[in-house]
Amino acid sequence: MRAERRVEADWAVDCETPDTFLYAAIANISALGIFVRTESPFARGTLLSLRFLPRDGEPFQSKGRVQWINPVVAFGDNINPGMGIQFIDLSPEERERLVEAIHTIAYLRSDPPRS
Repeated sequence: MRAERRVEADWAVDCETPDTFLYAAIANISALGIFVRTESPFARGTLLSLRFLPRDGEPFQSKGRVQWINPVVAFGDNINPGMGIQFIDLSPEERERLVEAIHTIAYLRSDPPRS
């Protein structure tokens, strides 16, 4: 069981290492990290800079570490390639802002349709 609830998201994210820049999409997010959809995941343990734009319009920047990858499998059934990235060195204010954005997504997703 996960320590933090993950919420589906569809936000663009920039992932940058000193050598490489990757523009991808966040598939889900929690207060601890994100899953980034990509067919070109970085190696496990890679440290990177992240930048994405939550719905509040204020860019979020953080450091992260690739914790696991779900590689593309040739002729396989892997329909969700990408990498799990753990946030590192978040300040209490950054974590609070992130949790608030996640709660907003969860609330909007659970809001019943109006007739």
